[in-house]
Amino acid sequence: MRIRPALVVLLGFSFSLTACTLWPEQRAYTSNWEQSTGGEALERNFWKEVKAKNWTELERHIAANFTAINPNGMNDRAGTLERLKTFEVEDYSFGDVDTQMNGDTFVVTYTLVLRGTRGGEPLSGEPRRMMSVWQQQKTGWVIIAHTSIDPPKK
Repeated sequence: MRIRPALVVLLGFSFSLTACTLWPEQRAYTSNWEQSTGGEALERNFWKEVKAKNWTELERHIAANFTAINPNGMNDRAGTLERLKTFEVEDYSFGDVDTQMNGDTFVVTYTLVLRGTRGGEPLSGEPRRMMSVWQQQKTGWVIIAHTSIDPPKK
């Protein structure tokens, strides 16, 4: 049996590709707000920034007139950022996601499970109900309102 030289070269080249890659290694964290095409992607980017503590990037996507309601009361943009900075998010997951679009605005409802700590205290790990309102502006997508509801008491 005679092996053709072209086949040997092709096989040698194929095996060399398994030893290394042609592309640089991807960073574990990348911000991809520009590629966000829906409300769920915007929420995922939001929590990705919180987990990474990328406050500068997160601030770019929170409207100046932002308002939030959570179990502790109402917050403006500054108060919400301070509250978010108390979280040490190890992991998070989404469920029951629903996205409604109206013109240049997304309303996103979902359940969120956060794992980690807040102010040094462990998070419950129970799903919380969330609702966010995102609006397309000249600078890109910004969150203009958010509501967070604690899990029901058992």
